[in-house]
Amino acid sequence: MRKVKSVGVREFRTNASTYLSGPETIAVNRHGKVIGFYIPLARDEDEVRSAVAKLGNAVEKFLAESGMSEEELSAVFSPEETED
Repeated sequence: MRKVKSVGVREFRTNASTYLSGPETIAVNRHGKVIGFYIPLARDEDEVRSAVAKLGNAVEKFLAESGMSEEELSAVFSPEETED
């Protein structure tokens, strides 16, 4: 079993580029409680390009069918401002 490194939100934010480019699984904590995980994936660049293209097509289709704007869709996924 892989060991999981545990860090606070501020530490994760401060060192995000290091954590995101590294091989470690990270548990992110706020006030001592786990709020999320970062799990790095081994990736094949062709698979990544294909997945991004499929996502783009799906978003375009959804926008066309729903009548939403990109800004409206983006607002749905934007986190509300919270205190750490």
